[in-house]
Amino acid sequence: MLGLKLPTDPRWVNIVEKNIEEILTDHAYCEQKAATNAITVIVKFPMYPDVVEAMGELVKEEMEHFQMVHRELVKRGFQLGYERKDEYIHDLLAFQKKGGSKEQQFVEKMLFGAMIEARSCERFRLLSEHISDPELRVFYRELMESEARHYMMFLNFAKKHATSIDVDKRWKEFLEYEGQLMNKYGKKETIHG
Repeated sequence: MLGLKLPTDPRWVNIVEKNIEEILTDHAYCEQKAATNAITVIVKFPMYPDVVEAMGELVKEEMEHFQMVHRELVKRGFQLGYERKDEYIHDLLAFQKKGGSKEQQFVEKMLFGAMIEARSCERFRLLSEHISDPELRVFYRELMESEARHYMMFLNFAKKHATSIDVDKRWKEFLEYEGQLMNKYGKKETIHG
């Protein structure tokens, strides 16, 4: 369903299990950044009322997820650390086409969002199936389903509002790029790293 070209090696979960505090802190900030991204979409693309409505709901949901992850940290006796730079996101941003028409910018933003949600969904699935902590298995299963919905939402909005852009072609380019990119990731206890 996700179309990812290079799956994460399941042994990534072994790296994660060595530092649960780090993965939860990174995850919390991923949720916060997803909310921020949705706000940016509202500000940049107010001409799409359906998108504005959906992004408003997404902001609330992502911040609820942030709170869920924060509660999980506190419950385990951990503390939310400082935000880390997300190299994966930086690399995806480098691939985005800059400038162009407002439609082109919108499609790029939607595909960028879809890509992040797809990879997060894939990583959450791995955690839900392979992490030894039974509570975290359930936790990540629930979040995986939500990431899958978000992935489809971004992709569907790109297709719905693009009138002069071949979204499927551009999405394939995103998938190919991200597949090559993933050769250098999967070695850290972070959601995308």
